[in-house]
Amino acid sequence: MSIDIKIPSIGESITEVTLTTWLKEDGEFVEEGDILCEIESDKATVELPAEESGVLTRSVEDGAELEIGAVIGTLAPGGGAPAKKEESAVSEPTSTAPPSVPQQAGGDKNFPSPAARKIMDEKGLSAQDVQGTGKDGRITKADAMAGSKPTAAPAAEKVASPPKAIEAQVPQGGVTREVRREKMSRLRRTIASRLTEAKNSTAMLTTFNEIDMFWVMELRKKYKEQFKDKHEIGLGFMSFFTKACTIALREVPGVNAMLEGDEMIFHDYADVGIAVSTPKGLVVPVIRNAEALNLAQIEKEIKRLALKGRDGKLTLDEMSGGTFTITNGGVFGSMLSTPIINIPQSGILGMHNIVERPVAINGQVVVHPVMYTALSYDHRIVDGKESVTFLYRLKELIEDPSRMLLDV
Repeated sequence: MSIDIKIPSIGESITEVTLTTWLKEDGEFVEEGDILCEIESDKATVELPAEESGVLTRSVEDGAELEIGAVIGTLAPGGGAPAKKEESAVSEPTSTAPPSVPQQAGGDKNFPSPAARKIMDEKGLSAQDVQGTGKDGRITKADAMAGSKPTAAPAAEKVASPPKAIEAQVPQGGVTREVRREKMSRLRRTIASRLTEAKNSTAMLTTFNEIDMFWVMELRKKYKEQFKDKHEIGLGFMSFFTKACTIALREVPGVNAMLEGDEMIFHDYADVGIAVSTPKGLVVPVIRNAEALNLAQIEKEIKRLALKGRDGKLTLDEMSGGTFTITNGGVFGSMLSTPIINIPQSGILGMHNIVERPVAINGQVVVHPVMYTALSYDHRIVDGKESVTFLYRLKELIEDPSRMLLDV
């Protein structure tokens, strides 16, 4: 008895998914636990394993949009695999039946053989267009291959002439004007919808500041080998910024809040989302209680989530419930940007690339590595004073990392 393969429930708020890729062929025998296909929801891509061993029969194609609970195929337990071979063996004689029909009229003048008829159909020829040289004027395969329609050539030339005129206008040297259409993935559509909603539903504003990265870079340079030996993880800048943000969020709680109807919800914890670029689009996994983690723990969590994001293995729980977000366009060379709030949050920090610039230190002009930072915030919750205070506090902590240790 066949077992239905159904789309499972993968999240409380998710009602529709897209079957992106079948990983097993129709009619293939699969073992229990084998991954049958990948399913993409609004937030993540999940794998669907086989509940039992059996022969797979697929009932939907790649790219199908389905509701939760929809049947996408069946599994026939036991030795169902040979059945497909038997069917193909039975069907073979039926495919040879049509040639028996023309054999009845084999002596008619200009009647084509089966092979000749196939060639004539492909070339669009009738019996009057071909001179038969076989017995009793029968059209052979060679006659069909040599035959042509005399009146077709001028018409073909007329039809072909306009494209030639157009081709003459196209630049040479490998330049093309081809257009490629590609359907948006469900994740990409969700990203587009959420970003548009954020722009339209919030009073979004961005404030900027610059941070002298000299001292944090010196600290990192001095201790990065010892840090790696002890914690088995590299020391990057994201852990410093994440830790500094949790301190600033505690002092400016509005940036860590969100609106729900007529109420403002403030959080006494910091679940910090880290924007990660993946082949399928932007995802924002969340570091839970980042305020309670040290630099090594933050680095390990960032690496774990980033690797899962790259491989499409993030779960819905790992991407929901954040209270604040950090995005680092600097890894791609961005100098300055205005990041869009990850609603319903009220703030997002944009980090950028580090460039050596002249700065004044104790009355002397020196060249230091400088990063521009941007805080986009919802002005309905966060006032201008609070946004500036947050960024300035962040600047203090990064420019003097010892403040994070001393909590001053």
